[in-house]
Amino acid sequence: MKSYTKELWFNTAKEREFINITGEVEKALAESGVREGLCLVNAMHITSSVFINDDEAGLHHDFDVWLEKLAPHEPVSSYRHNRGEENADAHMKRQLMGREVVVAITEGRLHFGTWEQIFYGEFDGRRRKRVLIKIIGG
Repeated sequence: MKSYTKELWFNTAKEREFINITGEVEKALAESGVREGLCLVNAMHITSSVFINDDEAGLHHDFDVWLEKLAPHEPVSSYRHNRGEENADAHMKRQLMGREVVVAITEGRLHFGTWEQIFYGEFDGRRRKRVLIKIIGG
């Protein structure tokens, strides 16, 4: 069995962003040489996320609006965590969107459903964060 590890680093210009990382994950898979197995992709920071969905701008806008309704940034004083910080909402948004995804690898390719893509979700940006890609199989 083979094992391959790669890290992606992000430092977004915006506080909140959704970035399609499917291409980088596919590149890591090609580098790994794994033909059959599993690919784990997870956010290595507690205010960011990795998730699978459609790459459609309207949907991403809807995610942003929905997340802000469920875990609004303002008023920052409404969160106990924000005593000394102002990112409690980012922690909650991450919890809603998820920490990681696992994708099957079949015949050397990510085995996706129709329209599926992998995204990095940033909820407390403008600082350096990373995503782990771990591929195992043969």
